[in-house]
Amino acid sequence: MKEYTTPQLRNIALIGHGSSGKTTLVETLLFLSKTLNRRGTIEEGSTVTDFDEEEIRRHISLSTALAPVEWQGCKLNFLDTPGYTDFVGEVQSALRVSDLSLVVLDAAAGVEVGTELTWGYADSEDQPRMALINKMDRDNADFERALASLNEVFEARFLPLMLPIGAADDFRGVVNLLEKRAYLGTEGQAAEIPPDMVERVEELHMELVESAAEGDDALLEKYFEDEELTPEEIVAGLRQAIVNGSVTPVLVASGGSMVGASQVLEMLVKLAPTPDSRGSFKAETPQGTEELEVSDLSPLALLVFKTTADPYVGKLTYFRVYGGIAASGTTVYNTRVKDNERLGQVFVMRGKEQLAVERLHAGDIGGVAKMGKTLTGDTLCSKDEPLTLRGPVFPNPLYSVAVYPKTKADTAKMGSTLSRICEEDPSLHWGHDHITRETILSGMGNAHVETAVRRIQGRFGVNLGTRLPKVPYKETVTKVASTQYRHKKQSGGAGQFAEVHMRLEPRERDSGFEYVWKVVGGRISTSFKPSIEKGVKSVLGRGVIAGYPIVDVLVAVYDGKEHPVDSKDIAFQIAGREAFKQAFLDAKPMLLEPIYIFSITIPEEYTGDVMSDLNTRRARVQGMEQQGHKAVVIAQAPLAEMQQYATNLRAITQGRGVYAMEFSHYSTLPSQIAQQIVAQAQADKEED
Repeated sequence: MKEYTTPQLRNIALIGHGSSGKTTLVETLLFLSKTLNRRGTIEEGSTVTDFDEEEIRRHISLSTALAPVEWQGCKLNFLDTPGYTDFVGEVQSALRVSDLSLVVLDAAAGVEVGTELTWGYADSEDQPRMALINKMDRDNADFERALASLNEVFEARFLPLMLPIGAADDFRGVVNLLEKRAYLGTEGQAAEIPPDMVERVEELHMELVESAAEGDDALLEKYFEDEELTPEEIVAGLRQAIVNGSVTPVLVASGGSMVGASQVLEMLVKLAPTPDSRGSFKAETPQGTEELEVSDLSPLALLVFKTTADPYVGKLTYFRVYGGIAASGTTVYNTRVKDNERLGQVFVMRGKEQLAVERLHAGDIGGVAKMGKTLTGDTLCSKDEPLTLRGPVFPNPLYSVAVYPKTKADTAKMGSTLSRICEEDPSLHWGHDHITRETILSGMGNAHVETAVRRIQGRFGVNLGTRLPKVPYKETVTKVASTQYRHKKQSGGAGQFAEVHMRLEPRERDSGFEYVWKVVGGRISTSFKPSIEKGVKSVLGRGVIAGYPIVDVLVAVYDGKEHPVDSKDIAFQIAGREAFKQAFLDAKPMLLEPIYIFSITIPEEYTGDVMSDLNTRRARVQGMEQQGHKAVVIAQAPLAEMQQYATNLRAITQGRGVYAMEFSHYSTLPSQIAQQIVAQAQADKEED
């Protein structure tokens, strides 16, 4: 592949609802640029950007893939992102390193759930946008209706740059409003504008010129003086208006039939922002926050936005060059681990294909293999000029499963494999729950976690089972209780003897465990004080009534007896343990359950349904806020009632609801539910 400088680059993230045609569009653009001799299809599993086994099996994109397209002396780095909401982390990492979001819509459906969600993610990155009304060859395709849905849902000024000629089976071409010229067929043959469209084309062209003039003060002055703007000035003004966010141009095409696709490429080359046209980038340096130019002359600054782990290829690291030049064979400095890494052969990635290049200029996107310490979000720079860039912001996981190995061989490899898959996708987390003694894998939803488990099996040969995680309850007491326990063992030889008198008291919530020695007069030697404590602590971790950790209790040992010969460490450990169990049962034990704060963002029309559902989940609504056309419900709810909430909320809101959750505190579990938990724990214990 040729070497491209910063002004020749365009970094474009394709975002939108699932099945809006993003992957097929990229395949068509690669074919038009003669990169491919034959277009692959999703049905055959032969597209460039859907190459993962799981993507081929499901017929949907699950991760962001790169596809550089060379057109008219420029390189357009397309980042094809998933449309399914579970894979939001992939979308957010792509948006972090792109300069334009191309929002792809289905012409028959208009704005859908995924369109709204990904638009919001682009908002969070303050990303310039263009919209593409795709699939104009579909039954019921309607450009005007799709455009109206954009204007209705989003607070933006949408400006058509192309108009369709015909629709559905009759979709045969497009009108380029910049040139006031029609282009027909799959190859985009220039033609005259149909007579019935001339008036509309003139009207929209004038609106387009006005928008271009508003994008630049000098052009606006020229426009007010009734001077005609040149085509170059119109393009420059529109590009600036796109960068400013004052307009969102609308394109039209059919990626499947290829009609209009060449004009989409033309528009993107002319109007998509170049990496340096969006201004400087911020970097944290030893001197503080600095603004640096996107330029080959700036200090070296590479942001890692994606890593993949493959047992055969090894680890692949994807990065964008913000400053300087990334050259093969150079040594770079990782500011997170504070150590050097070597850039081996630098690649331009096209799907899974690696195209070797010698260097990448500022603004370009590429990859490198076998970087041992570097992870997603890391900054690579020069050790002489250290700096750190902001990495992608990933959401906290919302859905968890307990995973377990199916064989002994899987047990040995489970931990390292989970670490590798979570390095690849930072919106996945895994860890051990010390309360339930389960290994927990968390992600954004059922499909997200299920896909990760299947990838672990397919790539690394590790077979994991999944189940709903246990709720990490805790045990405590509510009143003071005293007891005594004598341990006496005589079975020939040395015997064992210990007697412990113990008092158990409840403590304030989250104050922890306290052990107090109240023995006077030498009734028990102080040398046995730690022995009794050790016996008590052996029970704290596994509980008494239901097998959960015991918290917030005070244990006071106030009396006892010992034997000059038979009393020893193990005897007082046993006596301490059994005395604690007895006292715990007498102190009116209860279970505590984890409570989380949920921030639920929904369209206003679903507020009533969501509130009703929360009432069935023992939730307490804390308040409600307004964010544009959305309502934000703040509620406290028990984790036990919300483990499947990601799936349930989507069903209630037709996929339009999203939420975040954060641990709040532990609260008393209602007695009727606690009785069920205790009974189930005892049944499980008897079965074991």
